[in-house]
Amino acid sequence: MTPVTVRVPAKVNLQLSVGPLRDDGYHDLVTVFHAVSLYDEVTVRPADRTSVQVTGRDAVSVPAGRANLAARAARALAASLRRRGRSAVQIEIRKRIPVAAGLAGGSADAAATLVACNDLWGAGLSPAELRDVAAGVGSDVPFALLGGTAVGQGRGERLTAALAAGVYHWVLAFAAAGLSTPEVYATCDRLRAAHGAAPDADGAGPALSTELMVALRSGDPAAVGPLLSNDLQPAAVSLRPDLRRALAAGREFGALGAIVSGSGPTCAFLAASAGHARDLAVSLTGAGVCGGVVRVKGPAGGAAVVAANQEAE
Repeated sequence: MTPVTVRVPAKVNLQLSVGPLRDDGYHDLVTVFHAVSLYDEVTVRPADRTSVQVTGRDAVSVPAGRANLAARAARALAASLRRRGRSAVQIEIRKRIPVAAGLAGGSADAAATLVACNDLWGAGLSPAELRDVAAGVGSDVPFALLGGTAVGQGRGERLTAALAAGVYHWVLAFAAAGLSTPEVYATCDRLRAAHGAAPDADGAGPALSTELMVALRSGDPAAVGPLLSNDLQPAAVSLRPDLRRALAAGREFGALGAIVSGSGPTCAFLAASAGHARDLAVSLTGAGVCGGVVRVKGPAGGAAVVAANQEAE
Protein backbone atom coordinates (compact mmCIF):
# COMPACT_ATOMS: atom_id res chain seq x y z
CA MET A 1 0.00 0.00 0.00
CA THR A 2 1.18 3.51 -0.84
CA PRO A 3 1.58 5.82 2.21
CA VAL A 4 -1.12 8.46 2.58
CA THR A 5 -0.39 12.03 3.74
CA VAL A 6 -3.08 14.34 5.09
CA ARG A 7 -2.85 18.04 5.91
CA VAL A 8 -5.02 19.39 8.73
CA PRO A 9 -5.60 22.91 10.11
CA ALA A 10 -5.53 24.47 13.57
CA LYS A 11 -8.64 26.17 14.93
CA VAL A 12 -9.54 29.24 16.93
CA ASN A 13 -12.81 29.73 18.81
CA LEU A 14 -14.68 32.89 17.88
CA GLN A 15 -17.14 32.19 20.68
CA LEU A 16 -16.73 29.72 23.53
CA SER A 17 -19.61 29.67 25.99
CA VAL A 18 -19.25 27.15 28.83
CA GLY A 19 -22.11 25.74 30.89
CA PRO A 20 -21.79 24.36 34.42
CA LEU A 21 -19.97 21.14 35.23
CA ARG A 22 -22.05 18.07 34.34
CA ASP A 23 -22.26 14.86 36.34
CA ASP A 24 -20.04 13.12 33.75
CA GLY A 25 -17.24 15.66 34.27
CA TYR A 26 -17.82 17.53 31.02
CA HIS A 27 -19.42 20.92 30.35
CA ASP A 28 -22.13 21.78 27.86
CA LEU A 29 -20.62 24.12 25.28
CA VAL A 30 -21.71 26.42 22.53
CA THR A 31 -18.75 27.38 20.40
CA VAL A 32 -18.02 28.83 17.00
CA PHE A 33 -15.04 27.02 15.51
CA HIS A 34 -12.94 28.68 12.81
CA ALA A 35 -10.20 26.74 11.00
CA VAL A 36 -7.05 28.69 10.13
CA SER A 37 -4.11 28.14 7.79
CA LEU A 38 -1.64 26.69 10.27
CA TYR A 39 -1.22 23.03 9.39
CA ASP A 40 0.14 19.76 10.68
CA GLU A 41 0.82 16.90 8.29
CA VAL A 42 0.25 13.23 9.09
CA THR A 43 1.47 10.29 7.00
CA VAL A 44 0.32 6.72 7.61
CA ARG A 45 1.71 3.52 6.13
CA PRO A 46 1.17 -0.18 6.89
CA ALA A 47 3.32 -1.62 9.68
CA ASP A 48 3.71 -4.73 11.81
CA ARG A 49 2.60 -2.78 14.87
CA THR A 50 1.20 0.70 15.36
CA SER A 51 3.74 3.39 16.24
CA VAL A 52 3.85 7.19 16.29
CA GLN A 53 6.81 9.35 15.24
CA VAL A 54 6.65 13.11 15.79
CA THR A 55 8.88 15.81 14.31
CA GLY A 56 8.67 19.58 14.18
CA ARG A 57 7.35 22.09 16.69
CA ASP A 58 7.07 20.86 20.30
CA ALA A 59 7.73 17.28 19.14
CA VAL A 60 9.27 16.28 22.48
CA SER A 61 6.02 17.24 24.24
CA VAL A 62 3.86 14.89 22.15
CA PRO A 63 3.29 11.36 23.51
CA ALA A 64 4.58 8.80 21.04
CA GLY A 65 2.87 5.67 22.41
CA ARG A 66 -0.66 4.29 22.55
CA ALA A 67 -1.79 7.37 24.50
CA ASN A 68 -1.25 9.57 21.44
CA LEU A 69 -4.61 10.77 20.16
CA ALA A 70 -3.66 9.88 16.58
CA ALA A 71 -2.98 6.27 17.61
CA ARG A 72 -6.32 6.20 19.42
CA ALA A 73 -7.99 7.47 16.26
CA ALA A 74 -6.46 4.67 14.18
CA ARG A 75 -7.65 2.07 16.70
CA ALA A 76 -11.13 3.61 16.81
CA LEU A 77 -11.47 3.50 13.04
CA ALA A 78 -10.20 -0.09 12.87
CA ALA A 79 -12.72 -1.08 15.55
CA SER A 80 -15.59 0.63 13.72
CA LEU A 81 -14.63 -1.25 10.55
CA ARG A 82 -14.20 -4.54 12.47
CA ARG A 83 -10.79 -4.68 10.88
CA ARG A 84 -8.67 -7.39 12.49
CA GLY A 85 -5.06 -8.33 11.89
CA ARG A 86 -4.43 -5.69 9.22
CA SER A 87 -4.86 -2.46 11.17
CA ALA A 88 -1.34 -1.68 12.38
CA VAL A 89 0.08 1.54 10.94
CA GLN A 90 3.11 3.74 11.32
CA ILE A 91 1.94 7.29 11.99
CA GLU A 92 4.33 10.13 11.20
CA ILE A 93 3.28 13.56 12.48
CA ARG A 94 5.02 16.72 11.27
CA LYS A 95 3.96 19.50 13.58
CA ARG A 96 3.60 23.22 13.06
CA ILE A 97 0.66 23.63 15.46
CA PRO A 98 1.96 24.19 19.01
CA VAL A 99 1.11 21.65 21.71
CA ALA A 100 -1.33 22.49 24.55
CA ALA A 101 -1.95 25.88 22.94
CA GLY A 102 -5.74 26.08 22.59
CA LEU A 103 -5.49 25.37 18.85
CA ALA A 104 -6.60 21.70 18.90
CA GLY A 105 -3.34 20.41 17.45
CA GLY A 106 -3.72 16.93 18.96
CA SER A 107 -7.30 16.73 17.74
CA ALA A 108 -6.16 17.86 14.30
CA ASP A 109 -3.61 15.03 14.16
CA ALA A 110 -6.28 12.53 15.19
CA ALA A 111 -8.58 13.80 12.44
CA ALA A 112 -5.80 13.58 9.88
CA THR A 113 -5.12 9.99 10.95
CA LEU A 114 -8.79 9.08 10.44
CA VAL A 115 -8.76 10.51 6.92
CA ALA A 116 -5.43 8.86 6.09
CA CYS A 117 -6.41 5.42 7.39
CA ASN A 118 -9.80 5.61 5.66
CA ASP A 119 -7.92 6.18 2.40
CA LEU A 120 -5.09 3.70 3.11
CA TRP A 121 -7.50 0.89 3.93
CA GLY A 122 -9.95 1.73 1.16
CA ALA A 123 -12.71 1.83 3.76
CA GLY A 124 -14.83 4.34 1.88
CA LEU A 125 -16.43 5.95 4.93
CA SER A 126 -18.27 9.17 4.16
CA PRO A 127 -17.34 12.45 5.88
CA ALA A 128 -20.39 12.09 8.14
CA GLU A 129 -19.40 8.52 9.08
CA LEU A 130 -15.84 9.65 9.84
CA ARG A 131 -17.20 12.42 12.07
CA ASP A 132 -19.20 9.83 14.01
CA VAL A 133 -15.98 7.92 14.71
CA ALA A 134 -14.18 11.18 15.49
CA ALA A 135 -16.72 12.16 18.15
CA GLY A 136 -15.69 9.11 20.16
CA VAL A 137 -12.02 10.08 19.95
CA GLY A 138 -12.21 13.69 21.15
CA SER A 139 -14.52 16.70 21.31
CA ASP A 140 -12.58 18.82 18.78
CA VAL A 141 -11.76 16.01 16.35
CA PRO A 142 -14.98 16.23 14.27
CA PHE A 143 -14.40 19.91 13.52
CA ALA A 144 -10.85 19.26 12.31
CA LEU A 145 -12.43 16.96 9.71
CA LEU A 146 -15.03 19.53 8.69
CA GLY A 147 -13.00 22.75 8.72
CA GLY A 148 -14.41 26.12 7.66
CA THR A 149 -16.50 27.89 10.30
CA ALA A 150 -19.02 25.88 12.31
CA VAL A 151 -21.13 25.97 15.45
CA GLY A 152 -20.31 23.24 17.95
CA GLN A 153 -22.66 22.09 20.71
CA GLY A 154 -22.70 19.39 23.36
CA ARG A 155 -19.02 18.86 24.15
CA GLY A 156 -18.33 20.65 20.86
CA GLU A 157 -18.73 17.49 18.79
CA ARG A 158 -22.24 18.27 17.42
CA LEU A 159 -21.54 20.50 14.44
CA THR A 160 -23.51 22.77 12.15
CA ALA A 161 -21.72 24.59 9.35
CA ALA A 162 -22.00 28.36 9.81
CA LEU A 163 -23.07 30.80 7.13
CA ALA A 164 -19.90 32.89 7.09
CA ALA A 165 -18.65 35.15 4.32
CA GLY A 166 -15.24 36.61 3.57
CA VAL A 167 -11.66 35.89 4.55
CA TYR A 168 -10.31 36.74 7.99
CA HIS A 169 -6.68 37.58 8.71
CA TRP A 170 -5.26 36.68 12.11
CA VAL A 171 -2.08 36.93 14.11
CA LEU A 172 -1.57 34.08 16.56
CA ALA A 173 0.71 34.89 19.49
CA PHE A 174 2.22 31.83 21.12
CA ALA A 175 3.24 31.50 24.75
CA ALA A 176 6.50 29.97 25.91
CA ALA A 177 4.68 26.97 27.44
CA GLY A 178 1.28 25.35 27.15
CA LEU A 179 -1.74 25.12 29.44
CA SER A 180 -3.56 21.98 30.54
CA THR A 181 -7.13 22.01 29.21
CA PRO A 182 -8.55 20.16 32.26
CA GLU A 183 -6.77 22.63 34.55
CA VAL A 184 -8.25 25.60 32.70
CA TYR A 185 -11.78 24.18 32.93
CA ALA A 186 -11.30 23.39 36.63
CA THR A 187 -10.06 26.94 37.23
CA CYS A 188 -13.09 28.31 35.38
CA ASP A 189 -15.35 26.32 37.72
CA ARG A 190 -13.45 27.54 40.80
CA LEU A 191 -13.55 31.18 39.71
CA ARG A 192 -17.28 30.97 39.08
CA ALA A 193 -17.89 29.38 42.48
CA ALA A 194 -15.75 32.00 44.21
CA HIS A 195 -17.68 34.83 42.56
CA GLY A 196 -21.08 33.20 42.94
CA ALA A 197 -21.48 33.14 39.18
CA ALA A 198 -24.22 30.88 37.83
CA PRO A 199 -23.67 30.30 34.09
CA ASP A 200 -26.91 28.35 33.75
CA ALA A 201 -29.18 30.02 36.30
CA ASP A 202 -32.25 29.82 34.05
CA GLY A 203 -31.56 26.24 32.98
CA ALA A 204 -31.34 27.25 29.32
CA GLY A 205 -27.64 26.40 28.92
CA PRO A 206 -25.04 28.38 26.98
CA ALA A 207 -26.41 30.27 23.98
CA LEU A 208 -25.10 31.08 20.52
CA SER A 209 -24.40 34.76 19.90
CA THR A 210 -26.82 35.83 17.18
CA GLU A 211 -24.88 39.09 16.84
CA LEU A 212 -21.71 37.17 16.01
CA MET A 213 -23.49 35.03 13.43
CA VAL A 214 -24.91 38.12 11.72
CA ALA A 215 -21.44 39.69 11.67
CA LEU A 216 -19.91 36.55 10.17
CA ARG A 217 -22.53 36.54 7.42
CA SER A 218 -21.58 40.13 6.61
CA GLY A 219 -17.94 39.16 6.03
CA ASP A 220 -16.81 42.34 7.81
CA PRO A 221 -13.93 41.73 10.25
CA ALA A 222 -14.60 45.11 11.91
CA ALA A 223 -18.05 43.80 12.85
CA VAL A 224 -16.74 40.40 14.00
CA GLY A 225 -13.84 41.64 16.15
CA PRO A 226 -15.76 43.22 19.07
CA LEU A 227 -18.01 40.13 19.32
CA LEU A 228 -15.26 37.55 19.98
CA SER A 229 -15.85 35.92 23.37
CA ASN A 230 -14.40 33.12 25.51
CA ASP A 231 -15.71 32.04 28.91
CA LEU A 232 -12.38 30.29 29.57
CA GLN A 233 -10.33 33.45 29.11
CA PRO A 234 -10.48 34.60 32.77
CA ALA A 235 -9.28 31.16 33.87
CA ALA A 236 -6.43 31.11 31.35
CA VAL A 237 -5.36 34.62 32.38
CA SER A 238 -5.57 33.62 36.05
CA LEU A 239 -3.19 30.74 35.40
CA ARG A 240 -0.96 32.77 33.06
CA PRO A 241 -1.18 36.48 34.04
CA ASP A 242 1.24 37.49 31.27
CA LEU A 243 -1.57 36.84 28.77
CA ARG A 244 -3.26 40.02 30.00
CA ARG A 245 -0.26 42.01 28.77
CA ALA A 246 -0.28 40.28 25.39
CA LEU A 247 -4.00 40.91 24.88
CA ALA A 248 -3.64 44.56 25.86
CA ALA A 249 -0.70 45.01 23.49
CA GLY A 250 -2.67 43.56 20.58
CA ARG A 251 -5.53 45.96 21.19
CA GLU A 252 -3.10 48.86 21.52
CA PHE A 253 -1.58 47.96 18.17
CA GLY A 254 -4.98 48.11 16.48
CA ALA A 255 -6.33 44.53 16.50
CA LEU A 256 -10.03 44.49 15.69
CA GLY A 257 -10.48 41.74 18.26
CA ALA A 258 -8.23 40.05 20.81
CA ILE A 259 -9.02 36.76 22.51
CA VAL A 260 -7.46 33.72 24.14
CA SER A 261 -8.09 30.79 21.80
CA GLY A 262 -9.90 27.90 23.46
CA SER A 263 -8.24 26.91 26.72
CA GLY A 264 -5.17 28.97 25.80
CA PRO A 265 -2.55 30.15 26.11
CA THR A 266 -2.42 31.23 22.42
CA CYS A 267 -3.85 34.70 21.86
CA ALA A 268 -5.64 35.34 18.56
CA PHE A 269 -5.74 38.86 17.12
CA LEU A 270 -8.10 39.71 14.26
CA ALA A 271 -6.67 42.10 11.67
CA ALA A 272 -8.41 44.28 9.10
CA SER A 273 -6.35 42.94 6.18
CA ALA A 274 -3.26 40.92 5.28
CA GLY A 275 -1.15 44.09 5.50
CA HIS A 276 -2.58 44.98 8.89
CA ALA A 277 -1.81 41.44 10.09
CA ARG A 278 1.79 41.85 8.93
CA ASP A 279 2.16 45.14 10.83
CA LEU A 280 0.47 43.70 13.90
CA ALA A 281 2.80 40.69 13.92
CA VAL A 282 5.85 42.97 13.75
CA SER A 283 4.54 45.15 16.58
CA LEU A 284 3.74 42.20 18.86
CA THR A 285 7.15 40.67 18.23
CA GLY A 286 8.86 43.96 19.01
CA ALA A 287 6.87 44.38 22.23
CA GLY A 288 8.22 41.10 23.58
CA VAL A 289 4.83 40.01 24.94
CA CYS A 290 4.82 36.49 23.48
CA GLY A 291 7.06 33.59 22.56
CA GLY A 292 6.44 33.90 18.83
CA VAL A 293 3.83 34.90 16.25
CA VAL A 294 2.44 33.57 13.01
CA ARG A 295 0.08 35.13 10.47
CA VAL A 296 -2.80 32.94 9.28
CA LYS A 297 -6.11 33.33 7.52
CA GLY A 298 -9.43 31.59 7.74
CA PRO A 299 -11.63 29.86 7.15
CA ALA A 300 -9.42 26.95 6.06
CA GLY A 301 -10.62 23.61 4.76
CA GLY A 302 -10.67 20.54 6.98
CA ALA A 303 -8.35 17.54 6.94
CA ALA A 304 -7.59 16.49 3.35
CA VAL A 305 -5.32 14.06 1.54
CA VAL A 306 -2.26 15.69 0.00
CA ALA A 307 -1.61 14.52 -3.54
CA ALA A 308 1.70 12.71 -4.03
CA ASN A 309 3.03 15.48 -6.30
CA GLN A 310 1.67 18.36 -4.19
CA GLU A 311 4.02 20.48 -2.10
CA ALA A 312 2.66 21.26 1.33
CA GLU A 313 2.39 24.88 2.31
